[in-house]
Amino acid sequence: MAKAKLPNALERRHVIERDLAPAQALRLAEAYLGEKRVVEALVFLHKARAEDRLREIGEGAVRDGDVFLMRQVATLLGTSIAADAWRAAAAAAEECGKARYAADAARQASRQGA
Repeated sequence: MAKAKLPNALERRHVIERDLAPAQALRLAEAYLGEKRVVEALVFLHKARAEDRLREIGEGAVRDGDVFLMRQVATLLGTSIAADAWRAAAAAAEECGKARYAADAARQASRQGA
């Protein structure tokens, strides 16, 4: 099966700015995910109203200790991140050797718990 041609950076910006049918946005998101370009897929998942997929990615980000991705997903969903998710992300980041993410997540967990 041939790979879908993804837009270059400028084309992507133009596509993001226009209204897309949810099915078209989902196809683009899946193409980006297929290339393991998760961050670029997020906006298309949001445009596709694929909240379940965004939540799955957010849960994976917690398991991976990926604080950046956690924040991106929460912003798109319009939600906050619970202290227990921050603590889990801190532990996962620490285990993976992501010291900055671990420290950031631990700091956020303590702020949530205060």
